[in-house]
Amino acid sequence: MRHSRLGLAVGVSVALAPAVAQANSGIGLFMPAAMANVVALIPVVILEGLILWRLLRVTAKRGFYLSLIANLASTLVGLAIGLVTGYVRAVDAVVMRIMDGLMSIPSVLLAIALMALTKASIGNVIVAITLAEVPRVVRLVRSLVFSLREQPYVEAAIAAGTTLPRILVRHILPNIVAPLLVQGTYVCGSAMITEAILSFIGAGTPPNIPSWGNIMAEGRSLIQIASYLIVFPGICLSLTVLAVNLLGDGMRDALDPRLARRM
Repeated sequence: MRHSRLGLAVGVSVALAPAVAQANSGIGLFMPAAMANVVALIPVVILEGLILWRLLRVTAKRGFYLSLIANLASTLVGLAIGLVTGYVRAVDAVVMRIMDGLMSIPSVLLAIALMALTKASIGNVIVAITLAEVPRVVRLVRSLVFSLREQPYVEAAIAAGTTLPRILVRHILPNIVAPLLVQGTYVCGSAMITEAILSFIGAGTPPNIPSWGNIMAEGRSLIQIASYLIVFPGICLSLTVLAVNLLGDGMRDALDPRLARRM
């Protein structure tokens, strides 16, 4: 799809070349040649801009959905592992050493290594991003469970003979939802950047699927004559990640009662 749209823009430019040349000869009678060339190329530039704008809209929607799915997957997996490791001391040491090993590798390099073992596809990109983000979610949930399991209401539930799954779901999980939602926004922004990096180096989504990384990768060879193919996707990616992070900051301020009292 991306190649067809870029090809359409190039094809339209070639098809309009004779008309542009003829327009130049007519316009040149009334204004300097340099200005005549600029005026004659305005329709072509507008058409290419519209095609690029539509491509960026499709790319933004696809990138947001991909990062959202990766965020939900990493949050659910990290939540399940964090609840168990934070409450059951017997499995904490083993699981957290594995998580420490995964966190010692930068998330981008870990995603690249996972993608090198598979073929480029959207599903594999989601799996790679999910596995790279799970350790951070596990650490957050584990630290929250550590502080909550010593609370009086949890000890009262244990004394009353409440089962472990009921304690985790009924007494501990509701108290970690707010920080987990805030963490989810940062994971979503990180997933967008990771997906763009993977696509830019050719290890992410296939080239026939539009993404910010793919557009910028294709624009490298045209940077001298069409630098906007790199500039505009980069700006869109930066603004989207910034908006998601600002959303996370706002949710943290709204959900944290201590910050709410200060404000």
